[in-house]
Amino acid sequence: MLQPPHSSLQVADVPHHRMPVRDRDQDAPWHTEAVCRRDEAGLFFAPSKEPTAARLSREEAAKRVCGRCPVMVECREHALLQPEPYGVWGGLTAAERRVVLARRRRRDLELKKAARGTIAAAG
Repeated sequence: MLQPPHSSLQVADVPHHRMPVRDRDQDAPWHTEAVCRRDEAGLFFAPSKEPTAARLSREEAAKRVCGRCPVMVECREHALLQPEPYGVWGGLTAAERRVVLARRRRRDLELKKAARGTIAAAG
């Protein structure tokens, strides 16, 4: 069953920090523990000309895989910092990552404005 369109954007509101990632070799790259390494890559990336209903279903299945992944936060941050233009990374689609990045930019601008206002008021 498909969820309402706004429900996927709620995923973007997940805090940056989850439960600490279980102890692992700190020298190993984060992606060595990614659950998606055991799944088909096709689940995370769209085939060309994929119908909308099929895309939504595939993305929800990919997000379920991400939801049980111990390195989901690291994966998400990687995709946001790169930025990765395609696929589901860290439980977010490319469109959802664009929303998160826009929110972060807005927040950063507001923080800079507030800091400038504090400095001006103190001077």
